[in-house]
Amino acid sequence: MTQNKMAILIVLFLLVIGVSSSVFTVKEWERAILFQFGEVVRTDYQPGLHFKIPIVNNVRKFDGRIMTLDAEPERYLTAEKKNLIVDAFVKWRINDIKQYYTAMGGDADRTNLRLSQIIKDGLRAEFGKRTIQEVVSGERKEVMEVLAVNTEAQARNFGIRVVDVRIKRIDLPEDISTSVYRRMEAERARVAKDLRSRGAEAAERIRADADRQRTVIVAEAYREAEQLRGEGDAKAADLYATAFKRDPEFFSFYRSINAYRDSFKDKDDVLLLSPDNDFFKYFKDVKGK
Repeated sequence: MTQNKMAILIVLFLLVIGVSSSVFTVKEWERAILFQFGEVVRTDYQPGLHFKIPIVNNVRKFDGRIMTLDAEPERYLTAEKKNLIVDAFVKWRINDIKQYYTAMGGDADRTNLRLSQIIKDGLRAEFGKRTIQEVVSGERKEVMEVLAVNTEAQARNFGIRVVDVRIKRIDLPEDISTSVYRRMEAERARVAKDLRSRGAEAAERIRADADRQRTVIVAEAYREAEQLRGEGDAKAADLYATAFKRDPEFFSFYRSINAYRDSFKDKDDVLLLSPDNDFFKYFKDVKGK
């Protein structure tokens, strides 16, 4: 009885091993190849559970998702023989799994290495035809489009499809950057100095114009004041003359009183005049006789 149980367990164990070696699964993001004695016999597997013949068949699976090649920054010469440091990346995925396995052995690192060389050759060719200004500003998008088309054309031979090619960064070498920054700083300083000198010139011009206007305004005000003063004096003289004509005696008396007041404002004021001088006539007589 014990031997029968052992035999059953062995049979069950062999059955489990046989079933497990006859079944394989393909996930949604995987691409699978079925081999028969080392020869590719099938590649069109959909995600799910599939069967194979043990020993006769074996399966290899590959990542079917989009892969990223982030190449190391490289130096490239522009049309004017200037060095630029360019950092680019490539997005790619398996398109034909059989061709990919045949061309690249299913090795993603090998594929990245080959794509990296293609990208470097393409960048070298495109940058060699353009100036720094063109690749940095005006034609950067055009360079990426040309690279994507050329890389895709060559990548078809590897069984892959290039999804996108992008230039992340374009920099000048450190020594050139320092020189450029210094030139930019000197240029900015020159522009600032020019603007300051123009501002000083404009300030002087405004100040001179303000001084001229102030002088003109003061002169006009003085002229108007003198004119008004002259008109006032004329009116006053006219009033005095009219009053004098009406009552010459009173006018003479009024003028003398004012003269006395102005002459003897202080106790130290002294006048050396003869007593019979006309200046004192109203001291002797109210009527000045």
